[in-house]
Amino acid sequence: MKCPFCQHANTQVTDSRLLEETNSIRRRRRCVSCRQRFSTFETVEMRMPQVLKTNGSRVNFNPHKLHTSLARALHKRPVSPEKIDETVTLIEQRLYQLGKKEVPSQLVGEMAMEELAKIDQVAYVRFASVYKSFNDVSEFTQAIATLPQSQQTE
Repeated sequence: MKCPFCQHANTQVTDSRLLEETNSIRRRRRCVSCRQRFSTFETVEMRMPQVLKTNGSRVNFNPHKLHTSLARALHKRPVSPEKIDETVTLIEQRLYQLGKKEVPSQLVGEMAMEELAKIDQVAYVRFASVYKSFNDVSEFTQAIATLPQSQQTE
């Protein structure tokens, strides 16, 4: 860590404390050259994988876009906005836990469909119809057939 006063490259850590409320570490440092003291903060940087689209382009993962897609599929369905937020967070966590630098957009779509199937059948079929670009009624029937039997009879 460079000293902010003299730009010397060598500093010593004199004290470290965990800051519970921000989940970061505060470090008191002293410059070996000019002896000035200063504080630094260390936090975790979580980097989401980039999304590899079908056309070959790469974009940053956008949780807002996922939220909008789920909200459209769940429009006028008995699902709370909090449940949509939880679902987006769950998908974000799953993507982060993969530990990859990039993931195909199909994986994000499949994860969304998987979660929607657990939440609401109608929303699942709505999302699938757009995601998979259904062209006729038979594709809707196939999507409904893929739902677990226990959900179809509820």
